[in-house]
Amino acid sequence: MNGIAQQPAAVIPVGVAEGTPLLDVRNVVVRFGGIVALQDISFTIPRGLIVGLIGPNGAGKTTLFNCLSRLYQPTSGEIFFDGHSLLSVPRHKIAALGLGRTFQNVALFDNMTVEDNVLVGGHIQGTSGFLANAFKPPYVRREEAALRARAGELIDFMNLGAYRRHRAGGLPFPIRKRVELARALMTRPRLLLLDEPAAGLNHEEVENLKGQIHSLRDHYDVTVLLVEHHMNLVMSISHKIVAIDFGRKIADGTPDEVRREPKVIQAYLGLEA
Repeated sequence: MNGIAQQPAAVIPVGVAEGTPLLDVRNVVVRFGGIVALQDISFTIPRGLIVGLIGPNGAGKTTLFNCLSRLYQPTSGEIFFDGHSLLSVPRHKIAALGLGRTFQNVALFDNMTVEDNVLVGGHIQGTSGFLANAFKPPYVRREEAALRARAGELIDFMNLGAYRRHRAGGLPFPIRKRVELARALMTRPRLLLLDEPAAGLNHEEVENLKGQIHSLRDHYDVTVLLVEHHMNLVMSISHKIVAIDFGRKIADGTPDEVRREPKVIQAYLGLEA
């Protein structure tokens, strides 16, 4: 496709499950007053894939992400996660259901250490209450030890060991993004939503990010949906691409199919194919 560099196609991993998709978005509409942000959006995500969600600025990508993470309630339509209605799940139970998310604007607790920021992601796995945490019986100490072990594993996985005891507020932006990703993995997600993970990264850091996304999918058995403007990254890493423009889906297929879609070419370049 003109203007988007040709990249080697991502190979569909062996063993990707057939049948019920992990995520099934059906005819989702979002209106803000008289403004239609999403119009009749439908697509599916099979288990085990890395899927890219692309579109020009203002296309509706973040609105869709906010629907998936239940920050927004669609005006109409349905979203199924692992065969069950996501829209019937209370917002505060989304993480426990198996959805993790990072944000375009990294939101860490700046006065807390890297380790403590990652540990925050494990709160949904805790079973103890206020009194138990105050008196710390043996089962609470075992639970805390298990969470710290998990956090340590993720810190090492994201190459953050040198920053474990550092406060998050003084860290460089690329390191902060890795901390946020480790925190999202701490929730043990089955579907990980990555909101512009390459934003603010240089070429070398983007190449490292490619390897990290592949590794976390393989090592932690996570399905990934990412919103990204870095087209070389998204085209090279994704097994499937969904493209939207002005709130409507304009393409859905492999990277090679989507980069040749006339509507995608026009949306990005303002040209007829």
